[in-house]
Amino acid sequence: MTLVIGIGTRRDVTTQEVIDAVSKALNESGYNLDDVSLMASAKMKENETGLLDAANIMDIKIQFISHDILNQYKSPTKSQASRFGLDGVAEPSAIALSEKKELLLRKKKYGRVTIAIGE
Repeated sequence: MTLVIGIGTRRDVTTQEVIDAVSKALNESGYNLDDVSLMASAKMKENETGLLDAANIMDIKIQFISHDILNQYKSPTKSQASRFGLDGVAEPSAIALSEKKELLLRKKKYGRVTIAIGE
């Protein structure tokens, strides 16, 4: 299985917050880290140290997606990302880079981290 974790974070999120959120989302969904091929987020998050460090520690590649591409994928749930001109972050990121373009986990908040899982 090749899952894509779409991830949105609050500014200055910690590495541990990201790792904990990813772990909880995978566990609740019945998947594990070995099922994940990629993490994805909005281009505006590419300098978030906590997100970058978490991806490195979990040994998962992370890809940042331009706003133009993210907005091509309709977010099934309302998102606070609209204030940045985005329809969403976690769900569109998971869908955009997944093979089947299907959400296995609709976005779920884990503290300051939002996770969606796509296949």
